[in-house]
Parts: sequence; structure tokens; C-alpha cells
Amino acid sequence: MKLGLKKDEVLLVPHTSEWDAEFFKIKQQIQNHTQIEHDRIEHIGSTSIKGIMAKPIVDIVVGLDEINQIEKSVTDGLKKAGFLRLRVERPGEVVFAKFTDDTYDEKTHFIHLVEYEKELWKNLIFFRDYLNSHETIRKEYEQLKLEYVQKSDTGILAYTDYKEEFVKRIYAKRLSG
Repeated sequence: MKLGLKKDEVLLVPHTSEWDAEFFKIKQQIQNHTQIEHDRIEHIGSTSIKGIMAKPIVDIVVGLDEINQIEKSVTDGLKKAGFLRLRVERPGEVVFAKFTDDTYDEKTHFIHLVEYEKELWKNLIFFRDYLNSHETIRKEYEQLKLEYVQKSDTGILAYTDYKEEFVKRIYAKRLSG
């Protein structure tokens, strides 16, 4: 299994169960270097959705009590686990990444720090669980992603925008019950 994408690169690869094993390995590293409880560290993103093609980057959501005042022990612990904070500006979220080496050219993992059990946490977990339990929707999502990469292999923001309507439609299902 090869993980990693360069800046602004968009590439989909076939699903592998090795992504789950990698998540559990990284989860253990996070727990070894921080005081974050195991139920606040979850595998998200397409590598957590069974059977679909995905970017070869493992996404992890970590739930904290307060996102605006992250304890130094958390940031120091994540750094010891090999993660660096990115200058990504997203409401209610702080993003860290792990890289293949110290050139920082290729990211292999993302950590999304969000407030535990708040809306973003619930949406990310719901999206993963909903797609894993609905094969037709899962295949629709995969097809949408494939349509984008057939047109372009760059433009991570455009790729995210391309999927946004679908993602919001799934999030809305959580609220409509």
C-alpha cells in the first residue's frame, strides 16, 4: 500500500483493507502521545468507506471539548506522532497532516480536529456510516469522484466543490432522521 499525494494532486486508487490497519496504527500513535480518549478518534473519509476508490490519504477525525483553545499537550503530542498543523482555515476545524518525508511535498494522513459530538463531528461520522450501510449511495459517490478525475488530476478545491452537493445531501439525511 502506498499512501500520499502531492499538493493539489487528485488521484483515486482501489480500496484496500490496509487503510483500516493503517488507521488503527495511527490511532494508537495518537493515543500514545496525547491524552485523547479512543472513542474520540475515528477513521473518516473515503478510505473508511468499504469498497470504493479513494485518494490514498487516511483521514482521521479527533474530537476535542474546545476547538478554539487547543491544549499545548495535544499539539505537542500530535507533533511527536509525526503530524504538523496546516494553515487551513475552516470553521470549527483545525487540520494537521503527516508527510512522507521532511520535504513536506507529499501528505499521507490528515487529522481533522473538531468539537466532539457537535455538528461537524456528527456529520462526518454519519456520512461514513451512511455510505457504508447503503451500497447504491456508496456507488453513486464513487461514480461522482471518478467523473471528476476523468476530467482532471489536479485541483483539490475543485474536486471538493464538485462533491459538495452530494455530501450536503447526505448530511441533510442525518437531520431529517
